Amino acid sequence: MGKFDLNGYVEAKNHSVVIGGLFPIHSRTIPVNESVLEPVSAKCDFLFRFNFRGFRWMKTMIHTIKEINERKDILPNHTLGYQIFDSCFTISKVMESSLVFLTGQEENKPNLRNSTGAYLAGIVGSGGSALSIAASKVLGLYYMPQMGYASTCSVLSDKYQFPSYFRTTASDTKQSQAMVKLIQHFGWVWVGTIAADDDYGKYGVKVFKEKLENANLCIAFSEIIPKVYSNEKMQKAVNAVKSSTAKVIVLFASDLDLSPFVMEMVYHNITDRTWIASEAWITSALIAKPEYFPYFGGSIGFAIPRHDIPGLKEFLYDVHPSKDPNDVLTIEFWQTAFNCTWPNSSVPYNIDHRVNMTGKEDRLSAMSDQMCTGEEKLEDLNNTYLDVSQLRITNNVRQAVYALVHALDHLTRCEEGEGPFLPAHSCAYIPTFEPWQLSFYLKTVKFTTHDGEKMELDENGDLKQGYYDLLNWQLDDNGEIAFVKVGEYKFRASKFELIFTKKSAIFWNTESSRLPHSVCTDVCPPGTRKGLRQGEPVCCFDCIPCADGYVSEKPGQRECTQCTEDYWSNAQKSKCVLKEVEFLALDEALGFTLVILSIFGALVVLAVMVVYVLYRHTPLVKANDRELSFLLQLSLIITVLSSMLFIGKPHNWSCLARQVTLALGFSLCLSCILGKTISLFFAYRISKSKTTLISMHPLCRKLIVLISVLVQTGISTAYLVLEPPRIYKNIESQNVKIILECDEGSIEFLCIMFGLDVFLAFLCFLTTFVARQLPDNYYEGKCITFGMLVFFIVWISFVPAYLSTKGKFKVAVEIFAILASSYGLLGCIFAPKCFIILLRPKRNTDETVGGRVPTIDKSIQLTSASVSSELNNTMVSTVLDD
Repeated sequence: MGKFDLNGYVEAKNHSVVIGGLFPIHSRTIPVNESVLEPVSAKCDFLFRFNFRGFRWMKTMIHTIKEINERKDILPNHTLGYQIFDSCFTISKVMESSLVFLTGQEENKPNLRNSTGAYLAGIVGSGGSALSIAASKVLGLYYMPQMGYASTCSVLSDKYQFPSYFRTTASDTKQSQAMVKLIQHFGWVWVGTIAADDDYGKYGVKVFKEKLENANLCIAFSEIIPKVYSNEKMQKAVNAVKSSTAKVIVLFASDLDLSPFVMEMVYHNITDRTWIASEAWITSALIAKPEYFPYFGGSIGFAIPRHDIPGLKEFLYDVHPSKDPNDVLTIEFWQTAFNCTWPNSSVPYNIDHRVNMTGKEDRLSAMSDQMCTGEEKLEDLNNTYLDVSQLRITNNVRQAVYALVHALDHLTRCEEGEGPFLPAHSCAYIPTFEPWQLSFYLKTVKFTTHDGEKMELDENGDLKQGYYDLLNWQLDDNGEIAFVKVGEYKFRASKFELIFTKKSAIFWNTESSRLPHSVCTDVCPPGTRKGLRQGEPVCCFDCIPCADGYVSEKPGQRECTQCTEDYWSNAQKSKCVLKEVEFLALDEALGFTLVILSIFGALVVLAVMVVYVLYRHTPLVKANDRELSFLLQLSLIITVLSSMLFIGKPHNWSCLARQVTLALGFSLCLSCILGKTISLFFAYRISKSKTTLISMHPLCRKLIVLISVLVQTGISTAYLVLEPPRIYKNIESQNVKIILECDEGSIEFLCIMFGLDVFLAFLCFLTTFVARQLPDNYYEGKCITFGMLVFFIVWISFVPAYLSTKGKFKVAVEIFAILASSYGLLGCIFAPKCFIILLRPKRNTDETVGGRVPTIDKSIQLTSASVSSELNNTMVSTVLDD
């Protein structure tokens, strides 16, 4: 029967149980000749790169087993053997090794049966995730415990598919979470991913994408590195890196799979990228070479924690081909390390492998011209095998062995009748236990490592707690790449924490040596909002300015926030600011001018009043009711000064007072004028009458004033009590301003109140218009007529002007109308009389003002002044003869 072509180390005699091991000493197998029909086990390619790192892992397992056999506190009555194979980093070799572990046979036609040698307790291995998945699918059928030391693929946590798989390294689920935390910490939102074309790369990127999307971050591109070199696929990945705007790229691949891609980056001279490394290559000596530093320097990633292993360094140095002529792996190690050929050895000399840019391989199969003497010194070497400064996965190998041993130790300490198995709480014993029974103990294994750390697995066979080292690639003083620890990522069952210890020491391989900037679109500044682009990731968006009245105070807001009613957006739309409060202020030019006009008007009226008081006994002042003239002057003072209630910041009291005061002032003013015009009207009727006697008592004119004022007072009181005006913030007229004005309350009451004034004005105009033809030396009838015309013109013009303006100018229009109408009445009624009193005193006589003639002279008509004077003296009794 054909044999599997397997290489490794076996020590199984005189041992109670054996622990299997799978390690990648080589990187591939030699392709089988397809012309041969008979199935043949593929051979490891000895001419391909020898993996010093994998060789160290394997030696560590042997060292750990020997250490345990010397201890008396663990498995005191049993010893351990080992059976270790080279997986050649290929699934076929892993499957062959798994079958050998299960059957104890090395035939390539398996007949599953129990081993006739030492009992197999479990297996440590088998390197990469794809290899462990392949092995576990076979070993899991028999619940054979498999303890992984470097396989981080998240799918291995699925106990339905892999019921007997356990590991001493963290799952990629935790590593992906750590990567996302790192990306969030540095503000990167636009990230590319590149993964190896195997289970490790695909599942790693899958979990990473899920975590990234949950954090609202985006994938710029996602490409695959082919396992078997393909120029087309490789160029696709290279072009994605070259053309993308993403400056931060996550690499999920082993160092062996990554090597061709690294050479492509060098060939295309792609720099200014920050690489986030997975634990599989962040500490790899294969990639961490000084010649690659311009392209991969500054790489940052999470690594398995570094530990020191007592006695390992001495054990690693205790290796020599002369100890076992059949130890092909040691011979190959010696030949490769010292660049020589061991005497009488059939092991071919290993020449390093390169892949050129055309995808063709340059392979040399030859024996070295230099012969090994055996006197070569390992102390002179500087390679990965002897480097014990970065024992990371190596320590995981040690802990994997210890986990199996502690489970075996718990199994042996079981007391019959108190065991975990049915029936009757039975125990399992070495060497008759079933694999699933040891798996039971592995699920609850818990122990403290040599450096004081606790090792405990959860129900999925993963670490319950632990941490990653956060490493950054930097150049040391010797020009070599140093793995500088800048932080840690600690994880427990439900707690994750990213801690930086040397954040300022991080080296960024960018043109500016500063933190790289990796975004699809820069964060929208305050004053704008994010507008997503259809069909593109959420990290790609347009920055749309906020509408008026809306703001975004923080960068990157999805929506703009509307300002409250008292606030409005500033010019940058980044902050809500108090709206400008607008009212006709005293300290501005317009308000100040109107105040001056009001005060000036009041002073003018006071001056007229003083003139009237000083000349109160003269005929012109006494003419046409002196008392009404004084009341009229008082009312003009009220109306002129009432305009000042409209100026300044409105208050509730000013809103209550201003319209009422204005209405009452105009009511008093117009009722006084009405008293005068009625006298003129009667005089006109007398002049036209032949036989009619018309008489009117002077008190009647006072009653007209009193009644008018009382009616207006009643209406105003009802207005103030039932629907009073109040201060009002007008925000509808102008968005950017609050117009502080008075809400006049009931429009109906306001119309009734000023409607009375309009009615009085209309009566005044009608009566004086009829009496305008009376002969009068100072034309009082005509002056009142012109005054009322001015009054009507002003207020008729006021209506459209008032309705077409807003804010403080609306108030100014109303004040202007008040002042203009008041000035008009003052000028038309009192200016002519004051002119005569002060400048033409000779005309201020009874003859001139009264214009009296004998009553028998029918050819001379009465004047308004004479009628008024006569009415005052004779209780308004005027008679015309026929």
